[in-house]
Amino acid sequence: MTTEEAPDRGAHFVQSLERGLMVVRAFSAERPAMTLSEVARATELTRAAARRFLLTLVDLGYVRTDGRMFSLTPRVLELGYAYVASAGLPDVAQPHLEDLSARVHESASVSVLEGDDILYVARVATSRIMAVSISVGTRFPASTTSMGRVLLAGYDDAGLDAYLDRVELRPLTRFTVTDTAELRAEILRVRAQGYAIVDQELEEGLRSLAAPIRDDADRVIAAANVSAHANRSSIEDVRRDLLPALLETTARIEADLASVARRDTAG
Repeated sequence: MTTEEAPDRGAHFVQSLERGLMVVRAFSAERPAMTLSEVARATELTRAAARRFLLTLVDLGYVRTDGRMFSLTPRVLELGYAYVASAGLPDVAQPHLEDLSARVHESASVSVLEGDDILYVARVATSRIMAVSISVGTRFPASTTSMGRVLLAGYDDAGLDAYLDRVELRPLTRFTVTDTAELRAEILRVRAQGYAIVDQELEEGLRSLAAPIRDDADRVIAAANVSAHANRSSIEDVRRDLLPALLETTARIEADLASVARRDTAG
């Protein structure tokens, strides 16, 4: 946000903190490493200001550099985990994921939306499905994942429009949706039906099913999923065999989160 576009701030407002967070948020799955000039362009900061913020983040351990390229370190996950942990989501979700995984014999996960990516916050893996190892802290583009589409379906129309206006849809496989209108239609379908199935768009051979986790105000705060090999589970198999168990699991997570919230309020 440029100075001309910035709203009026109170006397308490620390602009340097805002700009430092802008630098952190400039990195994404599509832009995991950037030069100083690229960071300056992405944040609309001067090169001198971007350099100061980047080097400060390097000193604090949130950014690494080889002298030319800058990228985030795993320590930056602490910023997101602080909120997630305070909400109790991983602790609440984990036993339910374990039950789900044991029931359907597939890997199960919970993620939240972090910028335009999903961030895994809880996971139970039964086998290695993807070429890339997935663990708590792993990020993927929201557009190509079942959990991402469930989370994007939780946006209101204005939020979804803003996302689709800014996102760059890159083909990860020959099945990846890269047309904005097609992605919008799919997200609206997910919103209407209450779940998402993504067929080999993130990685060939992987089918994934996800459903939303909502708070007591009916806001989508997270998503849960199960994944299966495409060569042993058709789309209909996924819908018939995995969807009922997944929806039961998200309902139980929601009930436990509501209980935690009531307990904390009473306390």
